[in-house]
Amino acid sequence: MSTKYEAVIGLEVHAQMLTNTKIFCGCSTKFGSEPNSQTCQICIGMPGVLPVLNKKALEFAIKTGLATNCRISPYSRFARKNYFYPDLPKGYQISQYELPICEGGHIEIVVDGEVKRIGITRIHMEEDAGKNIHEGGGQYSFVDLNRTGVPLMEIVSEPDIRSPKEAAEYMKKLRGILRCLAVCDGNMEEGSLRCDANVSVRPFGQKEFGTRAEVKNINSFRFVEKALEYEIKRQVKIVEEGGRIIQETRLWDSTANVTQSMRSKEEGQEWINEIRATLPELPDAKRERFVSQYGLPEYDAELLTAERSTAEYFEEATASYSLSISGPKIVSNWVMGDLTRLLNEENKSIEDCPLKPEQLAGMLKLMDKGTISGKIAKTVFEEMYKTGKNADAVVKEKGLVQISDEGAIEKAIDEVLAKSQKEIERYKAGDEKLIGFFVGQVMKLTKGKANPQMLNEMLKKKLS
Repeated sequence: MSTKYEAVIGLEVHAQMLTNTKIFCGCSTKFGSEPNSQTCQICIGMPGVLPVLNKKALEFAIKTGLATNCRISPYSRFARKNYFYPDLPKGYQISQYELPICEGGHIEIVVDGEVKRIGITRIHMEEDAGKNIHEGGGQYSFVDLNRTGVPLMEIVSEPDIRSPKEAAEYMKKLRGILRCLAVCDGNMEEGSLRCDANVSVRPFGQKEFGTRAEVKNINSFRFVEKALEYEIKRQVKIVEEGGRIIQETRLWDSTANVTQSMRSKEEGQEWINEIRATLPELPDAKRERFVSQYGLPEYDAELLTAERSTAEYFEEATASYSLSISGPKIVSNWVMGDLTRLLNEENKSIEDCPLKPEQLAGMLKLMDKGTISGKIAKTVFEEMYKTGKNADAVVKEKGLVQISDEGAIEKAIDEVLAKSQKEIERYKAGDEKLIGFFVGQVMKLTKGKANPQMLNEMLKKKLS
């Protein structure tokens, strides 16, 4: 990217609200139903019908505004946004413009270790359009109106973003807030979270903005960065060659990794308090609490609170396991380590985890009692994950109880030492690293079941 020019970026994020019904009628919002099976006279725009606002959609918009530090307007207004596409049966979209429900907020992101505040101009409600389907390359297209009237929030940022990386971090942070509030599932692949970007460039030090282009059809965090990187380079090249940026709408082509021109452009307070009281603990506050309450490192707290479901799993497991100071860190290690690894191998989220938090806690208690060692616990954990069985059942079925009988351990030690005279002489001559060799041989003989602490103590006593 050129060092002579600075990018100025603002994002318009469309978030589909997780309501059961549409914004102005009672039709279902369920994804993937038979085409045109979720419609009625209101959402297909029949003459004389009267839309009625979905109260839950309004509540979700206010929740999002409060969570992003916006002012909530006591009075807002819907407007008609006119355009004539087949997927818009009324010939206009019901949206908000002059008087949106939320204004003047901000969220904070961290980029390269530095905190940056991104302003939010407005959050407004609107209805979604239908879907045009072009198949077979023939003379006809199909229209599915199931999505028509699905409630959306449009979250418009200030032009405070200065790089593709900042834009991606802003999107991730916003998605995390929406998912935490349970107002949007954040599924970019299914289109429930979509992003348009307004991009311009200007020489460093210049206060005035350059001519902007709007880039549409960005549906993943990776594409946000790639689309903006391409558009910034395109605009810089035009300016350096003496050309003029045209204010236009451009489409991101994720196959060719380019932007392509689409079309040019012309220049109740009590209730709010009740909704505020229902806001869940947001990711930043939860991260700070995990550090102070559980004594976790910042790194652990950041990972565990990135998704609400992961944080809930950790807290349930910790509550079931122990109130000791070391308990939370042990739970954190297993959740971030073995559990995350197994989930990733099957491409599962923690919501689909076959292992309950209390089952993880049960296994950790067996370790504390000395029933199983840390090494055996790895085997037990994988079997629990695979079968859904509790730790004590797996240990019993597989015969994995740790050997803590002194006589049995001593017998195994004597058998190993009897075959290791050369190693004993080297150890006594000062090669103390060989203690690991003896431990390994005894563990091999006991199939990993010997109590590690007892084994080490007894070995050192025998070799002294």
